[in-house]
This record gives sequence, C-alpha cells and structure tokens, in this order.
Amino acid sequence: MFDLYKLTNSSILKLIPYQSARKIGGTGNIWINANESPYPFKSRYKHQKLNRYPDPQPVKIIDKYSSYSNVQNDEILITRGADEGINLLITAFCNPLQDAIIVCPPTYDMYAISGKINSINIYEIPMLKNWQLDLKNIQLVLKTIKIIFICRPNNPTGNLINKDDIKNLLQVVNNNTIVVIDEAYIEFCIEHTLVSWIQKYPNLVILRTLSKAFGLAGLRCGFVLARNSIIKLLNKVISPYPISTPVINIVNEALSNFNINLMKKKVLQIKKNRDLIYIELKKLNCVKNVFISNTNYILVQFYLANKIFNKLSLEGIIVRDQNSKKYLKECLRISIGSKNECYKLINNLKIISQNLA
Repeated sequence: MFDLYKLTNSSILKLIPYQSARKIGGTGNIWINANESPYPFKSRYKHQKLNRYPDPQPVKIIDKYSSYSNVQNDEILITRGADEGINLLITAFCNPLQDAIIVCPPTYDMYAISGKINSINIYEIPMLKNWQLDLKNIQLVLKTIKIIFICRPNNPTGNLINKDDIKNLLQVVNNNTIVVIDEAYIEFCIEHTLVSWIQKYPNLVILRTLSKAFGLAGLRCGFVLARNSIIKLLNKVISPYPISTPVINIVNEALSNFNINLMKKKVLQIKKNRDLIYIELKKLNCVKNVFISNTNYILVQFYLANKIFNKLSLEGIIVRDQNSKKYLKECLRISIGSKNECYKLINNLKIISQNLA
C-alpha cells in the first residue's frame, strides 16, 4: 500500500498552513478582512503576446522602482509578492535543522511558516505590552540567529516599531545577523521608511509590495531591497521566470508618475476613512479598545468578539478574526474600505452594540 505520509517531509506533516483571508472566505459584499485597497487599479492592457518567456528581472520595472524608492538599481529584486522574498531569504541564509530565525508575535504569520517549511528553528520573542520589540530577550539568543523578521508597520497591530530600537538592534547584531524590515504597509506612513539605512547597514533587508497601497493584491508583485551582495545571492535561488508578462506590463503602468500620484491620493482617502472609523469605533459600547494604526486597517478589541464577527458576517461584512491568536484575545482586524463601506460597517456595529447592551 502506498504510504504518502512516510514519504512526506516530517516538518510539513506538523505544519499548520497559513490561513489567508481569501481561503477562510465567507459570504459577503463588503470585504474588509485582507487589507486590500478598496480602489482597484485600472489597466489599459487587454491583449498581450504570451508566446515568449518574460525578462526574469525586467530593467524597465527596476528603473521605475529605483526612482520611486530611492534605491540603486542593483539593490532591487522583483519577487512574486513579499512572501516570495521571505522564503528566498530563508533559503539563501538558513541551513535546515541547524539555523534559527526570530519572529516577534503578534505579527505576520508567514515568517514562522516559511521557517517551518524549510526546517528552520523558530524563536518567538513576543512583543512587549506596548507592542514594541523586547530587545533584552532578543539579545539573549542572538548567537544562534541568522535572520530577524520585523514587520513595520506591524501586521496585525498596525503600529510602527520604534526606529531607535531597530537601530540598536542593528548595532547589537554587528553584521552577524540579517535584519529584515517588512514595509508592506509603508505607503500609509512613507515618512517612516528605513530604506535609506541600506547604505549604512550591509545586513539590512527591506521588503515591499504592490498589494496594499497600489491596489494590486491580485497581481502578486513585491520587491526585496538590499545591498547588491544580498541581491546577487537571492538571484541564485529565485525561480528562472518569477514575473509573468502580464504582471510586468501592469506593474510598468502602475509605476508611472501619473499612477504613483494617483496611488498617493487614494492613500490619503484611505487614511481619512481610517480616521473616521477610529472616531466612530471609540463611541461604541461593544468596543473595549481601538489601537492606533499607521496602516490601512485597524485592530479593535471588542467585548464578545466572536458574536460581533458572526453578526457582521450575517450582514455580509467580512472582517478578520484575530481572537484565536496569542496576545490578541477578543480582537478583530478591520481593513479600511471605501467611505460607503465604512459607513455600512459603523451603522451595523451601532445596531449590534445596542442589541448587546
């Protein structure tokens, strides 16, 4: 008899897969659970020649992203979303069953999941109560660590990790550990980017994506920004043709000056919508705490979060349940939708709050 499990990597058998917002799904018409932009990017590309393989790292995209991010061309790698960048870094720097990475929950789950898939040891150093880095406990295990993953702004909490703490961490590791700053949401607080630090710290890596502010979550395009020595290493382990021709053409369009300016206007609108939701949420009896956010989502601690999640779902409003995660008891994460979606959310929460009183 064929025994599939006997042949399977033992690390994979134990693995709990990442539960994406789309995989969890639900039935609704207001989707505010995946931190997507409510404003879709409109492309003029309809018909494309697909009989030739694409450029593995298209120069026209790198040129435009270099101009946008103020990073040198040879310090950029294009990837299939930031998730591929995470996996490439672990593949390039970590030896299976030997090396370790640090993650700081509550944070993005894919750092730990990618580590487990690659049989890498995971050190969880939880955030402090104010959701900042616990530098003291991080330093205790640094000798065995190859990579430290830091999400900034952090998902799902929405806060910025203290810049001075990251600077202290980079000085403490003294080039012996790769420090990865995931800036997936940085367009919502672009003044806080650490991208200029690449010139000072050769072990610093920045992850970026077009999924959030650019409104291209369905396209799957991200970037690794780092010293050229790191980019060269990652090019050894990336797939031969990571970016498809349709993706190249749409990204080329998205990174035009016109569309970058349009993205910035949409970001301003999302931030206005976020401020509106924040103020209204603070008024509700069913809300215990609303956490300040620098992103396109808000983490909210409710009384009876499960009931509220289910009642919103019945009204076709899909948010992200964080209640079952460590350190996030009674929390729901709410992506910022259009103004109309924001009002529908608030109105439904007002009704729910009254019924729970």
